[in-house]
Formats: sequence, structure tokens, C-alpha cells
Amino acid sequence: MDLEVKGVAASPTSQTQPFSRRKKPLQQGWTSGSLAIQNSCPPVVPPLDLRSLVDSDDEDDFSYNRIPLSTAHIYFNPPNSSSTLGWITPCQMPYTQHHLNELEQDIIPENLPAPTSKYKLKYQQYKTEMKEGYKQYSQKNAEKTKSNIIHQQSPRNKIDEKCVQGEEARTNDLTTLDRKALLQQGYADNPYTTQQSARKSDAEIVAAEKKKQTVAEQVMTDQLSRAVISDPEQNSTTEKQESAHILPDSKLAPLRFRKRTLHETKIRTHSTLTENVLSHKVQFDGRIISRNGRDACRELIGFFFNHDQSLTIYEYRQFGKNRTNVLPFIQKSTYSHQCGRRKGKQYQLGDFYIGATLTFLSSHHPSLPESIKQNSLLILRITNIDQIALDSLKTASVEHEDDIISLEASDRLVFKAIQDVLKEQLHKRGVRILTGLGKYFQQLEKEGNGLLCKTDFKQALEVFHLEVPEKDFESAWLILTSNGNGNGKVDYGEFKRAIIGEMNEYRKSFVRKAFMKLDFNKTGIVPIIDIRKCYCAKKHPQVISGQSTEEEIKSSFLETLKDACSKSDEVSYGEFEDYYEGLSIGIVDDKDFINILCIPWGISF
Repeated sequence: MDLEVKGVAASPTSQTQPFSRRKKPLQQGWTSGSLAIQNSCPPVVPPLDLRSLVDSDDEDDFSYNRIPLSTAHIYFNPPNSSSTLGWITPCQMPYTQHHLNELEQDIIPENLPAPTSKYKLKYQQYKTEMKEGYKQYSQKNAEKTKSNIIHQQSPRNKIDEKCVQGEEARTNDLTTLDRKALLQQGYADNPYTTQQSARKSDAEIVAAEKKKQTVAEQVMTDQLSRAVISDPEQNSTTEKQESAHILPDSKLAPLRFRKRTLHETKIRTHSTLTENVLSHKVQFDGRIISRNGRDACRELIGFFFNHDQSLTIYEYRQFGKNRTNVLPFIQKSTYSHQCGRRKGKQYQLGDFYIGATLTFLSSHHPSLPESIKQNSLLILRITNIDQIALDSLKTASVEHEDDIISLEASDRLVFKAIQDVLKEQLHKRGVRILTGLGKYFQQLEKEGNGLLCKTDFKQALEVFHLEVPEKDFESAWLILTSNGNGNGKVDYGEFKRAIIGEMNEYRKSFVRKAFMKLDFNKTGIVPIIDIRKCYCAKKHPQVISGQSTEEEIKSSFLETLKDACSKSDEVSYGEFEDYYEGLSIGIVDDKDFINILCIPWGISF
């Protein structure tokens, strides 16, 4: 179907005028200084005057109006065939190729005026900006290429990842997981300044003091009231009144309207406690040593009363933001050691210090949670203590030293010798080895009580290529079995703490703080999705310098953490603690370790 433009019919002869040859007369006119008018305009179509479109600015005045221009008629006809090649005949040239040929010729008009100073200045600014942008782009690409070369895994490393763990441990070279775990130590180079967490830290200190005060008031209230109510002398007055026969008085009100009390609390008894007597106490914070994350994160506050050598422990619970509750966890009484060199001896003032272990029989406390009563022993670790009150009570009381102190010191020396040997072997490999040991022990232990025999521990040391002198191992095993229940088995958590050691309570307090921030539901288990959401790598030195992206640092952390877990989609408190326990081996300064925890998890110190 032929098309018509402005009433002018397209003739068959117009097929020899293709669209790609439109600029040919313009090119001839540009080089010669004048344009030849090849086709005259019909009287119906008025000519187009391009001189009115010239800009009036002086710097853009290139005297285009001196060049006569003419219009060319464009005719459209459908292609002769269905193929697009039918649009271009062999004698025609595509527009893009024709345009490139024009650029190659580098044609400069003869009548162009010289550029003004204003145009030269603009061109120079544009040239400088382009050079600077290209320079920055080149530097960024060079750094990114260098970073990819460093972090890219070679085929050899990919093969090593598929090898068994024992083969990796034979070589002194670090594995890929070791290198990714060591990336977390980079936070130690970027100190978490006090100004960044000053307000948050002050608020937490106030909240902690308020919590301790609340617990102390509840303890004093409970003990003062219970001491009077439970005293058997309270019934003496009631018994005398019952023995005397008193006739009913008609003037008295009926019995149902009289004020009745359970005891006559106005009388003073010989065993009544006073606030002054209860004030001679030592307050301490504690945690439960357990593989159950819910129990390990319980907030316990205890009190040791010096007047009768008794102790009590309370649990502080918080429901939401405003509701709190303080409940007795261990009732006030005198207790004794249940294991170790001091088994059977009553707790004294000297047994309370940071890092001390308190043991109780679960069967003697029916009110304990079911998860705790599954174990025969309840083991508590003192994490913090009122040092001022402890020193004042030690000055007033005199305790004599016994032979047990020297025996305990010799036991610590045996364990210290083994720990020094293993720390050299665990240097920069602590995360992989400690988390691997935890998973390996869980696979060996089938009964659920955490007890393993001597052969199992020796086999584990051989699998992970941890060399311990035979004499030292036998000495340590003798100490552990003598402190245990006498069945020839030892809890594998206690075995790990004895031969490898553990980080101090100051560091562990921050590990618990980070995990409790992640554990929203207080279940002791955190999904990997929540960890990915909460972990922030923006302040990692490699991210700041541009060597790595935030996602690369986060992915490396999650990969090493998943390798430490028995389930790929969740992390328990024990696995979380083992990860940072292994990371803590290669870090000497406590401040560096605190930075590693505070910066990515956004907690204050």
C-alpha cells in the first residue's frame, strides 16, 4: 500500500531515493561551503527555514545561518519481501556504517569561528572531570581485583574443604574455615570507643543496680517474715488461750466478724532474725553450667550470710519491658560441696570468689525446673561478687588454711601444664577444633547425660591431632575421676574445661549478653535467619578500606558458625559459646575480645 505525504502521491520512481542517502547532499554542501538543491519543493509544500533555530548565544554562534540548507522529501514504501534484508539493496550502505565513515573522515568545517575563552574554560573543566572520574574508576577496579585474588579459593583449597577433618589438622597450614574465622579478629583493630556506647552503658548500669536492689529487698522481706512466722514459739500464746476456758460474751461481735491472724506476731522469740543480722552478707551473681541454653542464660543472684554460714539464690525474671519477678531458686539453708577435693565440707566465706564453683544435689530441690533436675548435680559458677563486702567480712572472721588448699593448687598446676601445650597447637585453629570437639563428643555420647569414658577422650584427641603427654593425661584423668561420681566416666564439658581451659568470666559475660540479645524468645536456641539480621559488618576494617564488602564478611562468619552447629538452620548457646571460646584462645587482651563482640552485635560494655 503506497503512502502519501501532504497530498503528494508516491511514484514508483521514488524507490531509487532511499532513507539512508538522506545526508549525502548535506555532506557535499558542508565540504564545499554550499549545498546543492537537488529536488525542488512542490508549490504545495512550503520550504523549512532552519535559520530561525540558531542559538543567540555568542559562544555557540558558529554562523550556521551562512550555510544554505534545503529540504529533502522522504518517501516510504513497504519492503518487497518479508525479510528485513529487502530494505537494503546491494548498492546501499547501512546508516550506522555510513555514520562511522563520516567520523573517520574527521571533517572540519572551513568557516567555523575560533572558540571563545568561555568555551575553552568549560571544555577544560569537562576534561578535568572526566580524567578524575576515570582515575577513581581505575583505582576502584584495581582494588576490587586485588581483593578477589586474595579471597578467591584456589582449586587446591576447594579440594581441601572436601577432605576429612583429620587430614586438615595434620598440616600446619590454615584451612579456609580457619582463615574465615580469623577475619573476626579484625574488629580488634577498630576500637569501640566509649562515646559510641556511653549512653547505652549508663542506662544498663542503672538497670543492673536497680535489679540487684530489687532482689536484695525481696530477700530481706522473705527472710524477715518467714523467720517470725515459722518460729514454733509463735504458738505458745495461742495454746495458753485455748487451755483456759473462757465463757462466750454476748457483747462481743460474732467470730466471723472478728479480725483473725495466723500467729501473734507482736511477741518476740529467741530465733527472730533482725535486719542488722541479715545485713552481714555477701551478694554475688551466678550462672548455671549447662548445655541447655535456657538454663545457661538464667539470671541468678545469690547471698551468703556470715552469721550462720547459710546461703540462698534467687532468680530474676523479666517479662517484657516493665514486668519483673524475683523468685527463690535455692532456699536459704546451709549446704556442702558435692564433688571435688572439698566434697562433704560445708561452704565457708573463702569458697566465694569470681570463678568459684558451687554444686548442689538436684534431688534436694524439688522446685527446680525439669531441665535442671535431669542431671544429678546442679553446678553454678560465680561470675561477679561484692568485693567490698567480702573483704570486710574476711577481716572480721579468721579462717585457718588446711591441706586441701595445697592439693587444689597442685591440681591446677597439672591442668595448666596440659593447657599450655594445647594452646600452642590450637593457635589460629581454635574455632574449628573446639567446635569440632563439641560435635564429636555429642556423636559419641548416646545416653544424654554427657558422660564419656577414658577411651572416648583419647580417641577424640587422636582424631583432632591434639598431642598430650601420656603422663600428664593420666594425672589429669585421675583428678577428674576422683572429683566425679566414681563410675569411671567424666562429663565431656568438664573434660574440655580442664585440659583446654576456658575464657574468664568477664569475657563470658559478654558472650552471654550477645546471645541473650539474639534469643528473643528465651529458648536457648537462635535461628540462623535472626543471626544474619542482627550481625553488622559495616565497621569491619576490611569493609571500611574497601578490600571486602559487608556481605562477604557476614557470609564468612555465618559459614564458620554453621560449621560449628549440629543443625544448619539454628544455633544453640553451647555452640555459640564454643565458637567464641575458640576465637578467644588467640586473643590476649580482654579489650580486643570485647571489641570483637561489641562491634558486630551492637552491644555496650
